[in-house]
Amino acid sequence: MDRMLYTAMSGAKHTMEQQSVVSNNLSNVSTAGFRAQLQAARSVPIEGAGTLPTRVAAVTTTPGTDFSQGPIERTGRMLDVAMQGNAWMAVLAEDGTETYTRRGDLQLDSDGVLLSVGRPVM
Repeated sequence: MDRMLYTAMSGAKHTMEQQSVVSNNLSNVSTAGFRAQLQAARSVPIEGAGTLPTRVAAVTTTPGTDFSQGPIERTGRMLDVAMQGNAWMAVLAEDGTETYTRRGDLQLDSDGVLLSVGRPVM
């Protein structure tokens, strides 16, 4: 198979990964506390015997997250809270470990335990 096909497909693969990140960001735009993922690409020269110096492959860099402060929206619910700055809320994971969230639409269960996304707030 022609090696040029692999070079072209590296760009196509990056485009598919970028579309996945963008669609995830768009589908979660209304999710409380959601932070958008960031993604970028860079070109990497292809090295080896018989390669042309003009051939490069597209490589996706490690995605990051946009933690900038979003707008605070008043909901009128007494159990809705907003995380400001670098604040995080600790919740108890299913395996007993401590995890963190910025999601602030809290609930009370029948026992009066404060929950965030179904997990107890610590």
